[in-house]
Amino acid sequence: QVQLVESGGGLVQAGGSLRLSCAASGQTTYYMGWARQAPGKEREFVAAISWSRWNTPYYADSVKGRFTISRDNAKNTVYLQMNSLKPEDTAVYFCAVDLVLKRLQGAVADYWGQGTQVTVSS
Repeated sequence: QVQLVESGGGLVQAGGSLRLSCAASGQTTYYMGWARQAPGKEREFVAAISWSRWNTPYYADSVKGRFTISRDNAKNTVYLQMNSLKPEDTAVYFCAVDLVLKRLQGAVADYWGQGTQVTVSS
């Protein structure tokens, strides 16, 4: 069993930055990542990172160059640094873990956090 607790959401103006955190308990040799869901839309993949010492990151095209995912294996915590935020980034952001990267990239996961709201005003 894995439990995930997110923090760091909020309201920010377009062009601003936010940092999300997700602390995991339990087995954590998984891919960890983030997905988001805007009102009336399906949940979509944002970013993921491997558990290996290389911590290889993966990004959705919509956030490449603006968002950075990182991981502190000692703290079992994954971070999402979001810069140059746009109104279209407004969504509930969910932390997720899964053994299979492609599942995360399809916004499917064995474990999900409760979600944190990110609102970007224009």
